[in-house]
Amino acid sequence: MTYCMPHGVPDAMTVAGIPFKILQMPGVTVLLFEEFHKYRQIHPDGRQLPVDAEQSAWYGYSIGQWEGDTFVVQTAGFKEGSWLDNNGHPHTEALRTTERFRRVNFGHMEVDITIDDPKAYSRPWKSDTMRFTLQPDTELLEHLCENNRDLPVLERYWRGQEQAGTSTKGKQ
Repeated sequence: MTYCMPHGVPDAMTVAGIPFKILQMPGVTVLLFEEFHKYRQIHPDGRQLPVDAEQSAWYGYSIGQWEGDTFVVQTAGFKEGSWLDNNGHPHTEALRTTERFRRVNFGHMEVDITIDDPKAYSRPWKSDTMRFTLQPDTELLEHLCENNRDLPVLERYWRGQEQAGTSTKGKQ
């Protein structure tokens, strides 16, 4: 068992206290997630979603296009096993999402998401609008994932750090 499974789409953007960045470059937009050092690529170059994704991925395969001031992202080709949100809404490999990213003003962005997974839900549905305060000067930090296999090693390391700290306190 592991505690390090990645959050899915759109859940990865909603992890409290753990930021993400959006990098726009010619030919690709990349979402960088501090949690687990994951990234997601969005291809805005006019290509179509693959009909049958040969290789599924946690964040699927994404294409995007601008519709006025809104960046519309369609994604398919998901691996089954992640959740759509922290409430545990499941999905299958048939999931398709449509995300609509819009800058409301200089410091704020809204994202509306439509979920379409005919194997998990009787009809497509929309999430509540997600609202983000943008923090362009924020740096992403290293994120450590503690899974069951690593926990004993980490506990030994931190015990050693604590012991080293107590033995040097009197020498200062």
